[in-house]
Amino acid sequence: MTVTIAAVSVPKPSAALIDRFRDAPSAVISDNLDRLPGSIGLRPFHRSGKLVGSAFTVRTRPGDNLAIHRALEMVGPGDVIVVDGGGDETRALIGEIMKEIAEWRKAEGFVIDGAIRDVTAFAASDFPCYARAVIHRGPYKNGPGEINVPVSIGGCVVSPGDIVVGDGDGIVSFPAEIAATLLSAVQAQLAREEQMIKTIRDGRYEGTYARS
Repeated sequence: MTVTIAAVSVPKPSAALIDRFRDAPSAVISDNLDRLPGSIGLRPFHRSGKLVGSAFTVRTRPGDNLAIHRALEMVGPGDVIVVDGGGDETRALIGEIMKEIAEWRKAEGFVIDGAIRDVTAFAASDFPCYARAVIHRGPYKNGPGEINVPVSIGGCVVSPGDIVVGDGDGIVSFPAEIAATLLSAVQAQLAREEQMIKTIRDGRYEGTYARS
């Protein structure tokens, strides 16, 4: 079966803009997206490190990773490989060798709506990987699949070129065109929260957080 490539490349926000989200917690970004979007059910499997980059999307048949192999021939610096595997947990879509390829291609990390294997290798690495589960059973490699199309990741639609941010609290994504406005709102909230924490530590807290 074939892998359909909707676009060889997609417009990306500037690396400088994306990098400004490295200090932005996913929870605060979520707050400023009205707490509506965000992938559910995925968790980090890597040792540490923030995931920030531009979505390179893949949709594949559950339990099949042919399209992911094709995507690994195309990704480059700044790309987050975002895979819609239908949430299937019965077969692993990626493992240590595919992680090594992605790192060699200088991608930013993986977001897998499905399972992975070789979990020890991921746990010893700072290369970000978010997924649903771990299983030893390997994938099929028959297809079909699609590359650079909108995908659903844990109930959240991610489009090619969206900015993806992941940390210990999970994954959030958003269109590049709202990035500058969103960043301003995130920075303002972080400043407010820093001041709130200071009042607590200084013994001046008066219950205002419950009303914020």
